[in-house]
Amino acid sequence: QINVKEVNGKVFLQCAGSAGEVAWQKGGQSIGNASLLELGAIYDDPRGTYACEAGGKSYALYVHYRMCQNCIEVDAPTISGIVVADVVATIFLAVAVYCITGQDKGRMSRASDRQNLIANEQLYQPLGERDEGQYSRLAPAKARK
Repeated sequence: QINVKEVNGKVFLQCAGSAGEVAWQKGGQSIGNASLLELGAIYDDPRGTYACEAGGKSYALYVHYRMCQNCIEVDAPTISGIVVADVVATIFLAVAVYCITGQDKGRMSRASDRQNLIANEQLYQPLGERDEGQYSRLAPAKARK
């Protein structure tokens, strides 16, 4: 029997019941003779078919580790750093928008800004005259067949 152990981020295989000499193989090639075989770090994705021979018995095990290579460790300082950076960026953006939109005081007025749109200080502009256009009358309904 082969036991798998993880110690300090490393993977080890142990051929159980082996008091004497052990022969380890991976893919038919001899890779070691100790009872405990180190496969390396779990982040190196150790994989393959490993076999051990001890005491006239042979055991095989397929190992397949799949660890995230491009991951970051998300702990409390990382999360608080992301939150603080987000708040600072939001405040910076709000101040920038306020400063840009608050610059209307020095703007030159255009001629259309000074022109009265309603003449003679009237409160309301008179309505336009009625237009009896071609679409202002309803046509008689056509009979359906």
